[in-house]
Amino acid sequence: MTNVNHMPMTEALLSGASPEVLASTPLPTEYTAAHLRVEDENIFGDETDRDVRRTLHVGQVPMPELAPDEVLVAVMASSINYNTVWSATFLPLSTFGFLKATARRGGWDTRHDQPFHVLGSDAAGQIVRVGSGVRRWQVGDHVMVSAACVDDQEPAAQADGMLSEYQLAWGFETNYGGLAHYTVVRASQLIPKPGHLTWEEAATVPACAGTAYRMLVSDRGARMKQGDVVLIWGASGGLGAYAVQMVKNGGGIAVGVVGSAEKMAAARALGCDLVINRDEIGIGSAGADPDQVIAQGKRLGKLIRQGVGEDPHIVFDHVGRATFGISLFVVRRGGSVVTCGSSTGYQHQFDNRYLWMRLKRIVGSHVANLQEQVECARLFTLGQVMPALSALYPLEQVGEATRLVQLNEHIGKVGVLCMAPEPGLGVTDPGLRARIGEEALNPLRAFAPAPVLAGQR
Repeated sequence: MTNVNHMPMTEALLSGASPEVLASTPLPTEYTAAHLRVEDENIFGDETDRDVRRTLHVGQVPMPELAPDEVLVAVMASSINYNTVWSATFLPLSTFGFLKATARRGGWDTRHDQPFHVLGSDAAGQIVRVGSGVRRWQVGDHVMVSAACVDDQEPAAQADGMLSEYQLAWGFETNYGGLAHYTVVRASQLIPKPGHLTWEEAATVPACAGTAYRMLVSDRGARMKQGDVVLIWGASGGLGAYAVQMVKNGGGIAVGVVGSAEKMAAARALGCDLVINRDEIGIGSAGADPDQVIAQGKRLGKLIRQGVGEDPHIVFDHVGRATFGISLFVVRRGGSVVTCGSSTGYQHQFDNRYLWMRLKRIVGSHVANLQEQVECARLFTLGQVMPALSALYPLEQVGEATRLVQLNEHIGKVGVLCMAPEPGLGVTDPGLRARIGEEALNPLRAFAPAPVLAGQR
């Protein structure tokens, strides 16, 4: 029998070793991670299709030293976010520039400037080391990781961490992200993992569910109330899947816009009251043409009124250039467009008359502060919001997983198993899981595109 005091860390974790054993088990000097290499920055040249599979490498990177306010998490599972697509295509900017900017702050931040960039802004796993200044967390704790890396000593962060001047997107603007066997995070990024969720389910929660919570529910977002009609672009995607559930859980009326019949079925499975296929009615591609934007907005508004009886109070927009002008037009007088991103382009054009003369609001939102993340996670524990996991890939196939998102061929969240050897692990509250039910917990598993990880239901 192997002496637990001398077993490798991976073996100790997967065998359920005690916190004391984990704390005394040596760490590897290198670990497996999905990463970019600085020499690939100009690999695409003028190519139109920047295939992320060409730049995403899976291999060994050196283990960094921990700062006093950081923890080292053994990542059991992660998931793909669109910022990994941006990183792997080096658009709109190379994230190696972000790492250099972070390093210029000096001190511990100099570690981030490396010739490699470990990606990933989601993770669920187990703490294996804590820095000397960490108070509320211990080795062995099961956690999820928020993508918002903030300076919690900055005055503005005491009001709202997302207002921190030095707020960074972990795994995008920082190194040592979550698509790896280990990740380095600040203690102020940690969220208790709901005990009824598997590692891969939990890993889909913080970045997208937390973002949707802040956009819709938080008083810093659109301030959704009962009965509000909410138009959700991309209602079957990662962000959209959680937005639909937040709307329904809060007593709202969810109107989803998607791009295929299969995605329409997925949006209905999530609870959408009305689902519209943008391709069938020719909306969402107008870009900068003002006349087309207005015409498409009128068509969309008519369909929404026919379906639910009134114009939307809120539009949930993360698509950007292709939809923003329509969003601003279609939201009702006095309504709000809340935005957290621009996957189709950052340069938005809209007819300002419909903003100022109809007293509409544009609300910018970015990830979520720690309190919002904890409140969001509580909704999962209450069984009111479910994981949006569909497809699941091993870390070795992270390129294929990210390519799926790059081509918008995914539904919900695409998960990645990191240190966990198989799906279904990490549940510490099987009673709660049984009460909620496997079918309820996995509303999008039926929509997983092939190929997926062997053994997934």
